[in-house]
Amino acid sequence: MGTVVTIGNFDGVHLGHQAILRQVVARSRELNLVPAVLTFEPHPAKVLAPGRAPLLINTTAQKLRRLEQAGAATVLLCPFSPEFAQLSPEEFADRVLRQTLNARVVMTGEDFRFGHRQSGDIVRLRELGAQLGFAVEAVADIDAGQRSSGQRISSTGIRALIMEGKVSQACRLMGAPFTLEGAVVSGFGIGKKQTVPTLNLAAENELLPQYGVYVTRTRPDGGAPVASITNVGMRPTFEGSAVTVETFLLSDGPVSAPARLEVEFLGWVRAERKFASPEALRAQILCDVGSARRFHRHFPGRA
Repeated sequence: MGTVVTIGNFDGVHLGHQAILRQVVARSRELNLVPAVLTFEPHPAKVLAPGRAPLLINTTAQKLRRLEQAGAATVLLCPFSPEFAQLSPEEFADRVLRQTLNARVVMTGEDFRFGHRQSGDIVRLRELGAQLGFAVEAVADIDAGQRSSGQRISSTGIRALIMEGKVSQACRLMGAPFTLEGAVVSGFGIGKKQTVPTLNLAAENELLPQYGVYVTRTRPDGGAPVASITNVGMRPTFEGSAVTVETFLLSDGPVSAPARLEVEFLGWVRAERKFASPEALRAQILCDVGSARRFHRHFPGRA
């Protein structure tokens, strides 16, 4: 069956991306076609300019889930390699859009570039589409992709917010919380003995938020969400030498030891700092827990 295709990296799958996907879904329904997304793994910058490649907001699995949630029925995760980067605009249009995706409509921005050294533009894509059997339509300007300041939402801007600890702002622009996920790993046992017991996450995401303490919501083994508080940082009180992500669940009852965690970042509590003693740190953690409980009580189920 033919497809309506949009193309991009879609890191974060933010509100602007979601608005584009709504247009793709609506057009596919009009034409009785399949809404599809073409995206790349790894990010092209990792191949073409690795020194400037961004730290990605989503893992690949997270991005695929969010694209599907936004309405994509088919997602082609295209391996981006030096050989792929050599494809001419004509080869890209024929091999990828026509042969692989059976595109009937391609929806892109007016500034879309493709092919070797980005030598193809939307004018060339329309010419190729006329030859190969697909139409090219420019996506409408995305009102949802504007901040109150007038700046367009971008993955770059969201990355900056996360790295500044402004996770609640990032959450609003993404339409969902920034989430770290990965396996639960053994810690050093310090929290259990000297402060509070935590679950230690080996995050699979490239991007981490600014070091500090956050109000979070945690899904053990992908299950029901549990209110939580999470520290990201170097554990300076204990002379830590590696970044850790430590989550304390605010559940009233016992929680079985999970194999994996998804930790959703909802709000900033405080910066990480070195305390004079484990006892002083523990006292501060109890204050932080109180702040997190108040947040969850006032904003239950907040996205």
